[in-house]
Amino acid sequence: MENSYFETPNNFIPLPKSNPTMLNLTLLDGQKFQVTIQRLCRQLIENHNDFSGSVLIGIQPRGIYLAKRVAEELRKILPDKTILQGDLDITFYRDDFRRRESQLVPNQTKIDFIIEGKKVIMMDDVLWTGRTIRAAMDAMLAFGRPEKVELLTLVDRRYSRHIPVAADYVGIEVDSIASQKVVVSWKETDGEDKIVLLSEVK
Repeated sequence: MENSYFETPNNFIPLPKSNPTMLNLTLLDGQKFQVTIQRLCRQLIENHNDFSGSVLIGIQPRGIYLAKRVAEELRKILPDKTILQGDLDITFYRDDFRRRESQLVPNQTKIDFIIEGKKVIMMDDVLWTGRTIRAAMDAMLAFGRPEKVELLTLVDRRYSRHIPVAADYVGIEVDSIASQKVVVSWKETDGEDKIVLLSEVK
């Protein structure tokens, strides 16, 4: 695999070439992780101002941690403004749920506000094939017809789309192959903020 790149707040940094013995590679952690969240919040404020007509929706299961972190940071930056944030389950809107042999256990949807006519910022931790986002858009319509829908992702796995979906706000961009996995850990649930690229041992 040729050198890959991931985006930091200011530039692109080359990732090392694949190593047959490499198990994982840390892409982002610590202070850089928090700076990336803060940058995304500043970009949102540029487009949504005081958020009076905008809402945040995290996609279950892992996108909710990103949405909650972004909402928390926005409330610090805009202490006098109301930031609405909800959780959306897409279990029965997935295009593969009928193919599963094991029983599916849905997550919780928690949206206690109206999205009709609102600008919705949908959030997921990793954007890969785009199928999760398609399912989320179908699920969201049960709560009304938004004025506009945007997508924010912490990690964009480029060149892996099955569906033509693009993010409006991206934390880092990663070029990876199908056998690799991107894992996002959150301090609130996993004890640390970290993004790791996992590769199989060959």
